[in-house]
Amino acid sequence: MAANPDFIYQPPMQPYLDVVYQDNDIVVLNKASGLLSVPGRLPEHRDCLQTRVNKVLPGATIVHRLDMATSGLILMALNKAAHVAISRQFEKRQTQKRYLARVYGRIREETGEVDLPLICDWPNRPKQKVDHEHGKKSLTRYRTLSYGENSTLVELIPVTGRSHQLRVHMLALGHPILGDRLYAHDKALTISPRLQLHAQMLTISHPVTGKSLTFTREAPFS
Repeated sequence: MAANPDFIYQPPMQPYLDVVYQDNDIVVLNKASGLLSVPGRLPEHRDCLQTRVNKVLPGATIVHRLDMATSGLILMALNKAAHVAISRQFEKRQTQKRYLARVYGRIREETGEVDLPLICDWPNRPKQKVDHEHGKKSLTRYRTLSYGENSTLVELIPVTGRSHQLRVHMLALGHPILGDRLYAHDKALTISPRLQLHAQMLTISHPVTGKSLTFTREAPFS
């Protein structure tokens, strides 16, 4: 991790797994901040949400991911047909996702959007950056919810799903997410021991019944 040379992986053990919903086709979990979604390349990065789930549900596969530092709802498929069906929903943007974040400073606008193309900042990977020439289209909608002391609690709707999109878009607004080890300045970093970004709501169509399912988990910092 070029941008984070001092990083030591210490995945949280409590709770070990937080299952929100499970049936024969899908399982929805509430991932803790600090836990990888999938195994990293190094042996010490093997403990992750996927390996923990696979100990009790060997056939479970990851359909989408959350950054290690982000907490919240993540869905896994329990068979190949479910995986294909849910993956298609994500690709076609038929799912709905809502995040909560606490950002540095006061966002004046009640609602708004950030439409800035993103690309990997290769020398500083895994960081991403705004690039108007080569970046991929990236769109985030936001709504302010409340104000703290020099911070704003904001609801974020990612229309696209780029890597680090919400983190870079908030930085581009001039309001980095509190506790962001990759993007926050010192003041925003020292306020919180964790990244204050949480996947709070996920809506999908069930891969077999087609029924709309909405899952929610409140943010630990809200």
